[in-house]
Amino acid sequence: MAPNAIQDWLPPLLCFSECDGDWNQYVEALYAVFQRDFRGRLPDFQGRPLRLKRFPMEQGKEATFWHFIQDGPVEADRLPNLRRCERIRWPRPIIEAHVVEGRIYLWANTRMGKSGRGEEKRWVLALPDFSYVVILADRGNFLMPWTAYEVEEPHQRRKLRKECEAYHGLPG
Repeated sequence: MAPNAIQDWLPPLLCFSECDGDWNQYVEALYAVFQRDFRGRLPDFQGRPLRLKRFPMEQGKEATFWHFIQDGPVEADRLPNLRRCERIRWPRPIIEAHVVEGRIYLWANTRMGKSGRGEEKRWVLALPDFSYVVILADRGNFLMPWTAYEVEEPHQRRKLRKECEAYHGLPG
């Protein structure tokens, strides 16, 4: 797939400038997209329903929303990330496109959970150039959209590629 074709099927970015530099207006515009895509009828993933991580609610908005637009290792200290914000329209189409050959790479991994649950299974959905990923937490009977983000550093993209190849038993 040609580099430009990788993202041609994805919706346009939602840029901060579209809200006249008003942060509160921008957050509401981002949340309106999130509500449209993830409230009400959620897409299924491999025959299992998706459910949102609702708590902790902040400013009346679900934890999943904040994970889509913020980053940082400590929940209480996460900060907005404009690259994540701009791509708020991408997670749902990527989740839905996992069945379209060549659009998305898909693999599972396990990570140590921060909630004391031990290891947690996660599904990773990545664009073919590994420039953007959506992470789904596997809860057995259902999955939770956990986070989504642009992968900016080449070494991070290489790491994801190796993880994907190892999962699928492909030579590195």
